[in-house]
Amino acid sequence: MRRLILLRHAKTERDAPSGRDQDRRLDERGRHDGAEMGRWLALHDYRPDLVLVSTATRTQESWELLRAAMPSVRVKHLPALYGADPSELLRIIHGVADADPQCLLILAHNPGLHELALGLIASGDPAGRQALASNLPTAGVTVIDFKIDDWEKVGFRTGRLERFASPKLLREGSEGA
Repeated sequence: MRRLILLRHAKTERDAPSGRDQDRRLDERGRHDGAEMGRWLALHDYRPDLVLVSTATRTQESWELLRAAMPSVRVKHLPALYGADPSELLRIIHGVADADPQCLLILAHNPGLHELALGLIASGDPAGRQALASNLPTAGVTVIDFKIDDWEKVGFRTGRLERFASPKLLREGSEGA
């Protein structure tokens, strides 16, 4: 079995001082939510063997908040994750076959992450699927399991939603699990 965790970066400022979208930083709520989701991942023992992080400022800052909950994990910073569509993200997932992690976390952006999650999930947690259907919010986490032994076998409609969570769902006490 392989587990994929898709995590959208935390909440950001509207505009970067540079005017470049890639330079947008986390705002105060984003810093709080990013740290909270890191604790949630650790609490539920969702510990990746490999983390792929977009090189955009907001994802790098989100990773710094999560890293405390995930010591000694392998990390790769990939520019290709910024703006990646579901097909590109799937190619990136297939590309981790050499590293062969049991659990892979991708920290990146919408709309690609949300569309990928919707495309991969064929079954699983009904409440989580319903919550995910409309949006993968900032700092939202989607945990998808695959009954496979090789990352190259991950495909659309082959995953089972294990759990969906977001800071808002955690505050409401209904984390989608």
